Amino acid sequence: MARITQVSDSTAGPEAAALFSAIKDKIGMVPNLYRVAANQPAVLNALLGLSEALGRGRFDARTREAVALAVAGANACDYCASAHAAISAGLKVPPEAIEAHLAGRSDDPRTAAILRLAVAIAAERGMVADSDLRAAREAGLSDADIVETVGNVVANIFTNYLNHVAATDIDFPARRARAG
Repeated sequence: MARITQVSDSTAGPEAAALFSAIKDKIGMVPNLYRVAANQPAVLNALLGLSEALGRGRFDARTREAVALAVAGANACDYCASAHAAISAGLKVPPEAIEAHLAGRSDDPRTAAILRLAVAIAAERGMVADSDLRAAREAGLSDADIVETVGNVVANIFTNYLNHVAATDIDFPARRARAG
């Protein structure tokens, strides 16, 4: 049971209602994570803005979703594991790849390097070792890729932690995350 109110359409204030309308226009529903964030519309707006900005980076949607799954696994966030597994499935990511991403792995060498770095960032709270950066660079990641990985990890830590605090009700096909 949720520990923080999931704002309903009928109780949303004008700012939250406008954001809900934009979310519905884009994805057809308002996920409960956004309903929790709507308790403070500035937070919901920041969350949406960060996601939108990261969508303009170099990483494609599948890569961003792989990072989201790896971070959900590292942080044991069942809500985000459920949501990002569903989104990944919608992007035609095979089920075995979704499972691998939750565990911080990928068969694609570039994605694997990004996920290794992402998991290290999450596990070490950003205090990664020089060897982590060296491995990322040796795998072909540029400084821009490293910075973009950090941005995506932080965006997902934001949602993981909000879901942990709120005990957000899962409104996607439920699955368990793996702790890294």
